[in-house]
Amino acid sequence: MGAVAAAMKRRGFIVTGSDTNVYPPMSDFLRGEGIAIAEGYHEKNIPEGADVVVIGNAISRGNPEAEATLDRKLLYSSLPEVMKDHFLRGKRNFVISGTHGKTTTSSMLAWLFTHAGRDPGFMIGGLPKNLGCGARFPDSDFNVLEGDEYDTAFFDKRSKFLHYLPECVVVNNIEFDHADIYNNVEEIKLSFKRLLNIVPRNGMAFVNGDEQHCLDVSANAPCPVTTVGFCESNSLQITGMKYEESYSGFTLGGYDYAVPMTGEFNVRNAAMAVAAADFGGLSLKEISEGLLAFEGVARRQELKGEKNGIKVIDDFAHHPTAIRLAIQSIRQKYPASRLWVVFEPRSNTTRRAVFQKQLAEALALADFAVVAAIPDLHKIPENDRLDPARLSSDIAAGGGKGYYLADNAAIIAQVKAGAKPGDVVAVLSNGGFGGIHKQLLEEL
Repeated sequence: MGAVAAAMKRRGFIVTGSDTNVYPPMSDFLRGEGIAIAEGYHEKNIPEGADVVVIGNAISRGNPEAEATLDRKLLYSSLPEVMKDHFLRGKRNFVISGTHGKTTTSSMLAWLFTHAGRDPGFMIGGLPKNLGCGARFPDSDFNVLEGDEYDTAFFDKRSKFLHYLPECVVVNNIEFDHADIYNNVEEIKLSFKRLLNIVPRNGMAFVNGDEQHCLDVSANAPCPVTTVGFCESNSLQITGMKYEESYSGFTLGGYDYAVPMTGEFNVRNAAMAVAAADFGGLSLKEISEGLLAFEGVARRQELKGEKNGIKVIDDFAHHPTAIRLAIQSIRQKYPASRLWVVFEPRSNTTRRAVFQKQLAEALALADFAVVAAIPDLHKIPENDRLDPARLSSDIAAGGGKGYYLADNAAIIAQVKAGAKPGDVVAVLSNGGFGGIHKQLLEEL
């Protein structure tokens, strides 16, 4: 939302916006773009002469500004509709989808096009370090879009990615997620089938051929499909993996690549980006050189600092599989280190009991796992809530050491008391977590 607001301002629109709990890096980015942010919602935040109100998908009926928009009979739109109307028609749109890896893969692909001089437009739900912003829309033939299966708005319950006019789609993986709007994985698969239904005959879908849900979704797709993965059955098989502290290497289609990121799932992300870039017309040399120059994404295994030999890493986590893969990757990068994971259950999925068992299994893979209090617990029905105290005991039962601590001061005290030089502390959240990263570095 913030990234597109900045792109609209660069096109000459006057843009203002409202949000609660505004936090970096996006808040700093918006202020740097000269966009006024109102903290909290109030009908007075909508200017008297507003031409259009763009309503984000986190907003529901009862929100003061949504109600004012309806009362005043203003023109309103969803973010994906704005994208389609102003940026996507007539373009070659590359949509990166899946439960995990969307931000990293779309950042890689946008950078590959940029590095090769194609000057793409892009809209990414994060801040790619090479690109400096999450959205940019020059007069280019190419757009790279992070495609989310979450619904569009309270007035449009279709998945957001169905608005993006895709020529090329990447399906990284499909798991049950967004427990607040989907009842089961079959409903999610239906949205992905609908996405592949709008890929044209001269387009392409690259799907994870190692996952059955992805194969199910693409089985009768009307567009061309290429499977990508580690198994021999894939049309494009990933082979020759090498995992070093500073990079990962792999072979795809007989050509060797290296990416300055660690972990098997980042190799998967990179392979998808390579396949899509090849489809987009880049040479293998352009792709290889661009991939090697990729600098990553803010809040994706980002080293925030080191104090007394203890590293503090920030990572985005919204799902037990994302936690498991993050732990695996950090282990591969720092094999001799003890690993602390400080986890904030903040997403609509991780605040619910649906993944109680899976979260414990993932967090038990760390040497020490600290579970924070659940934000906005009152918004979750009582019988649907995750039990964080039980989660900490289940982690211990799974072979790890689990702690449930209700506030940041207690968490910092626990880590400070137990961490030793050489340890890695990974903070996992999909929010700001009260600035705990900086606080940890100050206290260690």
